[in-house]
Amino acid sequence: MNQASTQLYLIPTPIGNLEDITLRAINTLKSVDLILAEDTRTSGKLLKHYEIDKPLRSFHIHNEHHKVNSIIEELKGGKIIALVSDAGTPGISDPGFLLARAALENDIKLECLPGATALIPALVKSGFPNDRFVFEGFLPHKKGRKTRIEKLIDEDRTIIFYESPHRLLKTLTQLAEVLGNEREASVSRELTKLYEETITDTLENLVEHFTNTAPKGEIVLVIKAK
Repeated sequence: MNQASTQLYLIPTPIGNLEDITLRAINTLKSVDLILAEDTRTSGKLLKHYEIDKPLRSFHIHNEHHKVNSIIEELKGGKIIALVSDAGTPGISDPGFLLARAALENDIKLECLPGATALIPALVKSGFPNDRFVFEGFLPHKKGRKTRIEKLIDEDRTIIFYESPHRLLKTLTQLAEVLGNEREASVSRELTKLYEETITDTLENLVEHFTNTAPKGEIVLVIKAK
């Protein structure tokens, strides 16, 4: 029996530097019938840079629940589709999980190409043990933040978070309150971009630093294991 052909591709895109995309990703994007994008304006710039001229349709956190079924029907009809997020690998703190799950439930073959994601460079740059780690994604914006952090008190693996610049100081302060002022942490921002920066220090000193210097850009926060 012949193996089914791939119909859905999950394709990582650069987290900053446009050169951080694989040749396979470029060639796959050029071969599909349709590209689903978290933000068509952002992805449009990438596609234009690599001279990829394919239909582009929005697929993001606010509409994915409503669009999954219709996309599955298109895949069943033989259309070959690629899903990209604004930056990094689809499904990692970005839309993608619901569509991937639905495709598998409908016996639609999918592939996830290897490629850029922000958490691995930040982990390696931190200098903390990286043989065992846990990725917590984004903390809840309001309700449940402290509860989530308290569950990590006894965690003996390196911990990784994504965080926005306007919530970073709050997160560092809450982590210091729960995990202790002297726990070491590493803050990486603007990875692969012109103003890339990584600062590693105690939580107490990081709170002081970012109180005096407002953070900018996308942020990955790495906490040293207990």
